Amino acid sequence: MSQANLRHVPAVEKLLQALGTVEGLPRALVLAEVRAGVARMKEDILAGAEPAEFPEVVRGMRARLEQLARTRLQPVINGTGVILHTNLGRAPLGPGVAGFLHGMAEGYSNLELDLDSGERGRRGAFLERGLALLCEAEAATVVNNCAAALVLVLRLLARGRKNEVIISRSELVEIGGGFRIPDILETSGAKLREVGATNKTTLADYEAAIGPKTGLILKVHRSNFFIEGFTDWPSTPDLAALAGKHGLPFVEDLGSGAMVATEALNTLEHEPTAAEVLRGGVDLVCVSGDKLLGGPQAGVIAGRADLVARLKKEPFFRALRCDKLVLGALQETVAEYLDGTPHVPALAMLRATTAELAARAERLLSLLPEECRSAVSAGTGTSRCGGGTMPKSALASVTLDFTPARGTLEALAARFRLGAVPVVGFIEGGVYKLDLRTVLPHQDEALARAITAVLTK
Repeated sequence: MSQANLRHVPAVEKLLQALGTVEGLPRALVLAEVRAGVARMKEDILAGAEPAEFPEVVRGMRARLEQLARTRLQPVINGTGVILHTNLGRAPLGPGVAGFLHGMAEGYSNLELDLDSGERGRRGAFLERGLALLCEAEAATVVNNCAAALVLVLRLLARGRKNEVIISRSELVEIGGGFRIPDILETSGAKLREVGATNKTTLADYEAAIGPKTGLILKVHRSNFFIEGFTDWPSTPDLAALAGKHGLPFVEDLGSGAMVATEALNTLEHEPTAAEVLRGGVDLVCVSGDKLLGGPQAGVIAGRADLVARLKKEPFFRALRCDKLVLGALQETVAEYLDGTPHVPALAMLRATTAELAARAERLLSLLPEECRSAVSAGTGTSRCGGGTMPKSALASVTLDFTPARGTLEALAARFRLGAVPVVGFIEGGVYKLDLRTVLPHQDEALARAITAVLTK
């Protein structure tokens, strides 16, 4: 019976004609998915399943194709209130940086060409000089992310007989996505030497652990959580003095990448900067490019010139290097800092006042058709920096609140996500909310159109 039912499986060409064009998917990808779907139908029928009617097959195939199309990278409006949202790409780039990238992407560049001599040049030379100046370091370089930066540093400084890395137990953190500092350390070939307790580590704990196998002392900034109560840890200058006394490199994985005084932006906690920890005696510091720095995903390594030079001679360095677009975006971001006018959207979001956000909410509501206004109102919320930064800091914010007359909040959230321009918000206290702190000001008109489309469907 199963073999006889195979005649009910539609031909690939018939399905393609019924489906027509699927927006967001190249024709070749549609063809491949349809062929795979037909093959699955045949397998199911041979296993005893009843064949589906043709209209049902078409609906199912279209749903799968549209779901695949939604996985394609595309712009999203962030209404979550989380500024450095990892799932949404972390820090948005500033307009000047985005404009620069357009020119870089559509043509050639002097990526590794010395324009003076016409000979091969050094990749990222201008960026490295700018980063060193911004971080107040002797030298700096860049790899593809902060985890890679730490692995590279450990491969250089904790190898062979001196492969032990001393680290406080309170700093064995998980950095997201299931990745943990111990895993990264072991990937590099280093061996962990944990000292102290979860809540308290003394300078004596570090000194007692130093031995002939010690390669370096590592400090990891607790950027995505905090410990309060009966706690104590040595200061950076004290650890630097201890490392110097024993001739050991002292490295800090700072992670969050702040380059300005965060406490001056708003009611925020102080986040250590790269320059600050280097002044405290750290030999090398690693920071992320796409967090508080506000650039693309990258791992910045700054500090002693001799160590940076050795890092760049490591064969593994080539496997971690950045492409022209990442280097260009980071270069222009750093140049804006050095000009004293960083147009960094993440910093602008942190600075925004509730009065400014309330004015935007009022204007947004005025852009909606009359029939939509009863379903949405201005509300309040709490924004966070996110991205593993400043876990103590919370910012009062302004939201657009939705309570649907029919249907569930989850269904409303799905309609926002599945719109022409996806909008991502959150459900809190029986209300669907869009936090305006994380909606870029130039997106307000697009957001008004998205709200109108959802509420009038």
